[in-house]
Amino acid sequence: MTTIQRKIWLLVSVMLLIMGIIWMTLTYYNQQTQEQTNSILQRYLRLNEVTIASQKMITDLNNYLLDPTEIHKVQIEKSIKTIEEVQQDVVKLRNEENAFSVTNYIHLIDSLVETANRSILFSEEQELEGSTNEFNEANRISMYISEMTLTILERELKTYNLFYREIIDQSEELKKLGIWILLLVTAVLLLATYWFSLSITKPVHQLTKAANELAHGRFNQKIKVESNDEIAFLAQTFDTMRININDLILEIQQKAQLEHELQQSKLLLKESQLKSLQSQINPHFLFNTLNTLSKKAYLDGAEETSDLLVSVAGLLRYNLKRIDRPVTLYEEVLVLYQYMEIQRARFADRLHFEANIDESCLHVNIPGLTLQPIIENAVIHAIEPEEDGGTISVRISRDGFWIIMEIEDSGKGISQDNIELLLSGHLDTNVGHSTGIGFQNVVKRLQLFYGVENLVSIESEEGIGTKVIIQIPETREEVNDETTNSG
Repeated sequence: MTTIQRKIWLLVSVMLLIMGIIWMTLTYYNQQTQEQTNSILQRYLRLNEVTIASQKMITDLNNYLLDPTEIHKVQIEKSIKTIEEVQQDVVKLRNEENAFSVTNYIHLIDSLVETANRSILFSEEQELEGSTNEFNEANRISMYISEMTLTILERELKTYNLFYREIIDQSEELKKLGIWILLLVTAVLLLATYWFSLSITKPVHQLTKAANELAHGRFNQKIKVESNDEIAFLAQTFDTMRININDLILEIQQKAQLEHELQQSKLLLKESQLKSLQSQINPHFLFNTLNTLSKKAYLDGAEETSDLLVSVAGLLRYNLKRIDRPVTLYEEVLVLYQYMEIQRARFADRLHFEANIDESCLHVNIPGLTLQPIIENAVIHAIEPEEDGGTISVRISRDGFWIIMEIEDSGKGISQDNIELLLSGHLDTNVGHSTGIGFQNVVKRLQLFYGVENLVSIESEEGIGTKVIIQIPETREEVNDETTNSG
């Protein structure tokens, strides 16, 4: 048994001893009167129950006579049964002193029940006058029962008057005895409480002081409590917890430093990947375009050539300045028109271009050079090989907070196997062509920009054409929220 338990048991033992003395003293005075008091109280309660039951029965009988429904009939039958049960209890109250009055009392109850039953019977037989007379008689008997109850109670009070006076005297004695006992118990409790609290509060105070030190972040100070009970063990456990917390804080700091370094490494990796993708610019398009311009300048006048040079200059300026930061879809569409002007100058009537663009989508930010490489692939693989050329159409629309961009051509199409290779990054579509920012690079840059995959899909049927579908959110926060909710 531990020290605090011994202290508590000692205090409890003293209290039990005192309570035992008090109990024996009170038992000596109360044992003599307890049974008689209970008996008298039961007599009074039973007599009072008769009055209440008779009045309840008259009320239920009146309700039944006024409205003879099944519910009221059940209530009156229940009341009759209750008063018959109370009558059995009254029989037990009969003794030599009240035998005559209690016998008459019991007969009155029988008369009340019989009269109520006759009233119910007349009511069921539709004899209103007989039912009313019996009800009045039952009401009169109920009043007699109430009066006789008071008479019997008064006689009982006179009989036990001396007994009540003795109880009052004993109560006065018990009151004096209780005051002395209260003073004695108070004195003992004060002494015991002071001794017990002093043995606990002092080490608790020391432990609280140590806890405040920990609350202020001072985990290097050893916790020591001067005590020989469980609080000393608690202080030792608290000190072990302090050591563990201190070690945990150091471990968390180290992990945070490692996490920070890892995050920086990831950022550097993404930046290097982006720069690697940006560095893959093939100069073939520049040479091909300049060749077209030289031929056009040779064949045509200076005005059309000037316009074409403006488009090329704008396109080159966009390629060089915009790839390292996001642009609006409006800027992408603008450079797309410039690019198509160059290609129309190159292919003339062989190239047909259609655009259906929802202008409410043009404020959306996307990575630079997203649409042009896909359009360029369509020109290279769908228009250039065909003697009659073909058609390229661009559609930009909205679906909720998603922006849908569709680039469709009338070329020979792509097989399903090649589509899977293209989306997985194992099929090169731009060797020797375009600006070098090919289809796979566009897909990778979209994945880096939004942090999710499956933003690009391809629909194609061999011999008919190919459609590239890019689906992006209106803002990057929306796709991050959707990804979090789906996760």
